[in-house]
Amino acid sequence: MTDTHVLRVEGVTLAYGERTVVESLDLLVPPGQITAIIGANACGKSTLLRAMSRLLAPRHGRVVLDGKDLHRLPTREVARTLGLLPQSPIAPEGITVSDLVARGRHPYRRLLARWTAEDDAAVARALELTGTVDLADRPVEELSGGQRQRVWIAMALAQQTDILLLDEPTTFLDLNHQVEVLDLLTDLNRERGTTIVMVLHDLNLAARYADHLVAVKAGQVYAAGAPEAVLDATLVREVFSMDSQVVPDPVTGRPLVLPISRHHCSVDRREPVTLGV
Repeated sequence: MTDTHVLRVEGVTLAYGERTVVESLDLLVPPGQITAIIGANACGKSTLLRAMSRLLAPRHGRVVLDGKDLHRLPTREVARTLGLLPQSPIAPEGITVSDLVARGRHPYRRLLARWTAEDDAAVARALELTGTVDLADRPVEELSGGQRQRVWIAMALAQQTDILLLDEPTTFLDLNHQVEVLDLLTDLNRERGTTIVMVLHDLNLAARYADHLVAVKAGQVYAAGAPEAVLDATLVREVFSMDSQVVPDPVTGRPLVLPISRHHCSVDRREPVTLGV
């Protein structure tokens, strides 16, 4: 199990130039749980994650790690506690899987320091956990999308942080690889107690895998809590401007969102069908 670290957002306002994206937002990330941030496009989800990973400084407010302003902490200290997998990361040309994963050890190594047995063990364990041992000597650019995503997660695991932030980790993956990646993150959470925060577009995957949902609307937290407590048709309509039915997932019992489009109404709203004899 990892140590328990607390990440909190306090009255944060975030902007790009003159355009404010997030305003006066408060958020507590439950330690040791999986949190999924959901919301419509351009609502501020990824911007919020950038601030939580120290890539974007707040205009107002602060992001707090264990009671200290995240943006004032030493870089190496932050990198040993908090890891980030950005959206669509780019690997250096020609780099192999093992070399990329080894880069996760940089926060633990001083300038000109020798590679240690501990570093070897961390990389080996990360490759094992992600099922990428057989890919170790292959160039990253030759891998499939699902393989690459597992390798990037392996690099984050080699970093051995207690908090892991991921921006749309299932983007561009087929359904099988989406589930594979989310299962891996769940294993990491359950086996090591790693706090996971991820931005997800798929509401049903978010409801299935997250312990804690945060719905963002127009740069504000619209609702936060367990999926069963917050995800309903009202939230889907207010946050995504979409009608839906929300029913229990027959596999997990969690909320399952069934969109209602102009061409597909819900069963209980259809006109009776009369069959000819």
